[in-house]
Amino acid sequence: MVNFTLSILLQAAAVAAGGQQDYATAYKATQESGRPLVVLVGAEWCPGCRTMKHSVIPQLEKEGGLANVAFAYVNTDDESRLAGQLMQGSTIPQLILYHKTETGWKRQRIIGARAPSEVQTFIEEATGAAVPKISSRQ
Repeated sequence: MVNFTLSILLQAAAVAAGGQQDYATAYKATQESGRPLVVLVGAEWCPGCRTMKHSVIPQLEKEGGLANVAFAYVNTDDESRLAGQLMQGSTIPQLILYHKTETGWKRQRIIGARAPSEVQTFIEEATGAAVPKISSRQ
């Protein structure tokens, strides 16, 4: 009962924060709920990362494209060790999606800035779940 209550509180906090959480909170919520986890790993100095963080992700949130996933942003400058672990040897900023399958958790990623519709399609194809359609183009 405590875990269920904690999970509800974490999800409510995510909604109140516009869906964006720190990695630890998003990871814990996703492990408890089984929802997919989308992590943007990047830096403010990177133009593609800024586009993803300030344009693409907010548009997806606004259109409901992240309604069924937990989302977190990991800044490579502030959290370099965690970012390095998440990127698994790559130095290129990326969007990582973790989702539960019958055999365990699967990791998929896309590299570089994408239009909201491309990110939406990525999440939809990886999870097999329908994502609300994006009405406007980036």
